[in-house]
Amino acid sequence: MSTTESASHHNELERKSISELLQGMNTEDRSVPEAVAASLPQIENLIAEIVSKMKQGGRLFYMGAGTSGRLGIVDASECPPTFGVDFGRVIGIIAGGDGAIRKAVEFAEDDEEQGWKDLRTFNITQNDVVVGIAASGRTPYVIGALKKCNEEGISTGCVVCNAGSAVAAVSKFPVEVVVGPEFVTGSTRLKSGTAQKLVLNMLTTCTFIQLGHVKGNKMVDMQLSNYKLVDRGTRMVMEETGLNAQEAKALLLKEGSVRLAVDSLKK
Repeated sequence: MSTTESASHHNELERKSISELLQGMNTEDRSVPEAVAASLPQIENLIAEIVSKMKQGGRLFYMGAGTSGRLGIVDASECPPTFGVDFGRVIGIIAGGDGAIRKAVEFAEDDEEQGWKDLRTFNITQNDVVVGIAASGRTPYVIGALKKCNEEGISTGCVVCNAGSAVAAVSKFPVEVVVGPEFVTGSTRLKSGTAQKLVLNMLTTCTFIQLGHVKGNKMVDMQLSNYKLVDRGTRMVMEETGLNAQEAKALLLKEGSVRLAVDSLKK
């Protein structure tokens, strides 16, 4: 039996108080960062490949089903506002199509051929990297896509939560984060989902830092898509230039990003 399907360490959950349930879940959740830490060398290898391919104009694709697919879409959607990159640089694909983001599509994950068909709609090339996300490590939708990518010379990676899985076996750069049994047996949206989210944070954040979209510790290319971000950007421009708030905000809005605002004064 796979680790993600093994029995919970906590029994008779229906008899427990809210406090006891919370304590049990929190105890399990504490183990997740340690599991991620054990996988850092694998994560580093995958990031290095993503950075290399993106420097050649490539893209990062996430593929998954259910919770795994949704996590990939969330991470992909947050890259443009955070780092100021095009929406096409990181793409999340979920089994069953966009409708599956909100409502499960029955048996969509069991189609081993559909994943490659979905990738082909994006004119995927050898400059791209495809990362399969699958807590179980046995999702046919993901396995089929990764197999075909390997045949086509496209770099492949994965984020799974079982050791020795089928998904990892067909990935050139596997990441295996084994978090152990879930609080509710088999409910991989819990610890497994948390671990996957942490890894995806690392993949895109480290990649775009390496590609120059962060200066110091600031998101200098972030999109100014709401008042909060305009205020944040204004403070960043003030720190970098010595301008007062009114001047910094006017320059920021004129140039469109912190980087461009600061650079405009250096010319």
